[in-house]
Amino acid sequence: HVQLVESGGGLVRSGGSLRLSCEASGFSFGATPVGWFRKAPGKEQEETATINSDGRPSYRPSVEGRFTISVDTNKNILYLQMDSLRPEDTAVYRCAAGGMFGGGGRYYLPDHWGQGTQVTVS
Repeated sequence: HVQLVESGGGLVRSGGSLRLSCEASGFSFGATPVGWFRKAPGKEQEETATINSDGRPSYRPSVEGRFTISVDTNKNILYLQMDSLRPEDTAVYRCAAGGMFGGGGRYYLPDHWGQGTQVTVS
């Protein structure tokens, strides 16, 4: 049974930073796609940051240069470092793992999802 549990969300002022963590049980982060998605109120869920099976990170344009996705394979934890946060980054953030990329690598189709953690930027 795979379980992904996020932590690290909270309330932060504009310009601040947060680091989200995603701990996995029943699943090993390694040569497998992983990612973070977010859903803001009234908006559709959007792919935020991913790492493909080759280890290459990718970001949506609005977070490029401010967010960093990484994996600690020793601790089996997926991270999302978020700097220079803006009010428009306010959302529920969910980690995802496994699965594949579709559309010629243009979008990520995970097998497993976390429940999400709230990030609010004032």
